[in-house]
Amino acid sequence: MKSGKAILFTFLFSVLVLSSCNKFGGKDLDEGEIHYDVSYQGRVTHMPKELMPKNLIVSFKDDKIVYELISPFGNSGIINLANPSEDIYDTYLSLFTLKYFYPAKQGEIYPGFESMNGIDIRKTSKTSVICGFDCKHAEVTFPSDRSKVYNIWYTEDIPVSKPNISTPFNEIDGVLMNFFFFIGTSEFHFEAQNVYKKEIPDKTFERKEKFKRVSRKDINKFINKMVSL
Repeated sequence: MKSGKAILFTFLFSVLVLSSCNKFGGKDLDEGEIHYDVSYQGRVTHMPKELMPKNLIVSFKDDKIVYELISPFGNSGIINLANPSEDIYDTYLSLFTLKYFYPAKQGEIYPGFESMNGIDIRKTSKTSVICGFDCKHAEVTFPSDRSKVYNIWYTEDIPVSKPNISTPFNEIDGVLMNFFFFIGTSEFHFEAQNVYKKEIPDKTFERKEKFKRVSRKDINKFINKMVSL
């Protein structure tokens, strides 16, 4: 009887895990979108959570990738764009009527991630399957407390070249499927829910118009303001 219950439990657990994340298009994705759920842990903004971004959308095509973390309130949020062939490594910030961008240089980490300086990434032998993709595991620690370990999962099955360029995880040569960011003083966690094979227009990866160029110091100030509202 106990054995039968154990088998039933394992089956139900597997169904729940598999149904929680979907992929559309197989593993031969050269362009598409990944949709992530966003949760907040540790230190967070004072803004009501219903006004905070609930989803992260990552669009990719060959070596080009864009992260869009947008709030449903006032279309405010942060966009990180990497288009190496055009030497574009931009951060865009929208906050109500304010629209700013900062063009980073190749090899420069995007603004907003200063609190992740000095992280240590240790790859492990653990594996998992997320959205049907084989994933590898790594542990992340911060210099302030090496005893506290954060987990990230990534896949090499999605052929994006250097997908984490200009992010704190730039040494991970795989698309992040379950990960976190500290942006300013707030802690964001991201979990992939759907992977879509989709044609992404080249314009998506061009430098955006109607954003005022500012210094790294200034855009950091606005990012910190946004996440500490």
